[in-house]
Amino acid sequence: MTENFEATAEGKDYLLSRLSRAMEVFNWNINQLAVELGRPTTIVGDTPGKVDYILAGYSGSAHFSDDMFANKLAFLTVLNFPHYTLAEKEELGSSWSRTEWAYARMGDVFTERVPSDVNALISRSAADAENYIANYNIMMGHLLNEDGEKLFPEDMCLLSHWNLRDEIKSNYADVPNAAKKQEIIYEVMNRIVSQEIPAAVVNNPEYDWNPYTNVVYKDGAEVSLDAEGAGRYQQILDQFKTYLVLDEYCPSMPNGIQRHFEGGLEVSDADLERMFIELVSSEQVKQVAELIKSRLGRELRPYDIWYDGFKSRSTMSEDMLTAQTRKLYPDGKAFEKDMPRQLRNIGFDAETAQFIADRVVCEPAIGSGHAWECRGRWEPARLRTRIGAEGMDYKGYNIAVHEFGHNVEMVLDLYKIDQYMLFGVPATGFTEAMAFLFQTRDLQLLGYGKQLLDSNSTLDIFWGMYEIMGVSLVDMYMWRWLYEHKDATAEQLRDQVLAIARDVWNKYYEPVLGEHDSLLLGIYSHMVNSPMYLPSYPIGHLIHYQLEEHLSQYKSDAEFAKELERIYVQGRLTPNAWMRGAVGSDLSVEPVLNAVSAIFE
Repeated sequence: MTENFEATAEGKDYLLSRLSRAMEVFNWNINQLAVELGRPTTIVGDTPGKVDYILAGYSGSAHFSDDMFANKLAFLTVLNFPHYTLAEKEELGSSWSRTEWAYARMGDVFTERVPSDVNALISRSAADAENYIANYNIMMGHLLNEDGEKLFPEDMCLLSHWNLRDEIKSNYADVPNAAKKQEIIYEVMNRIVSQEIPAAVVNNPEYDWNPYTNVVYKDGAEVSLDAEGAGRYQQILDQFKTYLVLDEYCPSMPNGIQRHFEGGLEVSDADLERMFIELVSSEQVKQVAELIKSRLGRELRPYDIWYDGFKSRSTMSEDMLTAQTRKLYPDGKAFEKDMPRQLRNIGFDAETAQFIADRVVCEPAIGSGHAWECRGRWEPARLRTRIGAEGMDYKGYNIAVHEFGHNVEMVLDLYKIDQYMLFGVPATGFTEAMAFLFQTRDLQLLGYGKQLLDSNSTLDIFWGMYEIMGVSLVDMYMWRWLYEHKDATAEQLRDQVLAIARDVWNKYYEPVLGEHDSLLLGIYSHMVNSPMYLPSYPIGHLIHYQLEEHLSQYKSDAEFAKELERIYVQGRLTPNAWMRGAVGSDLSVEPVLNAVSAIFE
């Protein structure tokens, strides 16, 4: 063994460089397999067949761990680059050089030895859940309200939950039947969460459906259809079962919750729960709710967790903005071509703007908008978004800008990183923060002038935290319950999620938004297709606000963009080390709570 141990600094640095290059090649090839094999099921084009779904479930990384232990590369890596726990990284990391951080991240690569068949099982289950969600569309033109009215365009098709939520947001503007539209969408969401929705109305324009009465009609005659029952929760349960199999091969973290939070996000779920509850139970929430109530001139409703009136564009007609975005972006290639101008609009110099834009491609998505990471410094980041036949409407543009923010992060901290093993961000919340930074500047990217952190934007960020922290608590409690009830059925899981959603709502939301036992906090699709991902959003909001406060001291757009680049090329440190390097303090709810208090003084 001693002949494989590098005792000198020169030898260790050489080994790091060779292994880093190998990891980049592995990551790139594995990523390309996922991109290309998954294309028929994720990108608009030919109708995918059964074989495409099988191919999309294939994982190029399934055999990686097995192969690397078999050829001894994993043992060589572990021998020379020991794994540090999160506590050790937090204690020692402040004195580490960039190279020493790269050593530590190399030590994170082979912490478990998972058989290839287990990795393949996890990949297939994840692909099944993704396909389930990607095709969960509601035919809005076929919804009937209590009076039998159809309120939406005949051809409107909205993906749950993203498009349904955004349609609620758009109806805070002065548009016909705004309140009626919001109410019927709320009823649809309740039926989805409870699984009382008739299965056959999903992604199917053959039926008219009244979500208030749950009655379905075909050609004007009432028909009887089976409810979905527990299909949504079966998808969650199937993925949980794969986590139980994986647990057996992870002795250092034999629990999926621990692996995800302490191992992946590098923050404990208990610490996050404490922060989330501190904010959602705060007096500041009640103050903001009273302001919203006064602006709306009515009692608040549960769906007002998505109140959209603090954004600067809320005074502008969405129809006007949609006309502009459809003209600018008839397809993804038009958006892609316009990326350099958008980046210059928020302060990037022409050279950097072109550098970033040259490494991003825009593709039309079957499902919701999302960004696909680049993992080798010779492949692009991918912006995937829904684009209608008439072009990109404003809702689609706003989502695309969010995803573009992800892409900018991906390019900066891969292509401009000094150590490949530090590419990326500490955890997903940090890329969400960049996406939020872009999304709040969507009008600036269009050319409407600089968007600054002011009272309205502070309240908008805060209200977004209030919404998503409750959703995240439901997700976290669901996973804790699953680990306490490993033999649960899909029906039992459904009933428990409904109970959890009601309990969180009644504690922290009913006193502000009314309605006892609302199920609204269970609607997010991420619960189904992205296990435990939801807490990354409130983390992202917290980081976003702390970044906004820090960046507000840079008065010119050019200074803003330069500082943003400096922050993100720190790469994959631990969350608190990254935050201290970025803004000089740890992750916390205190900055935004203090800022909201100051607004009402």
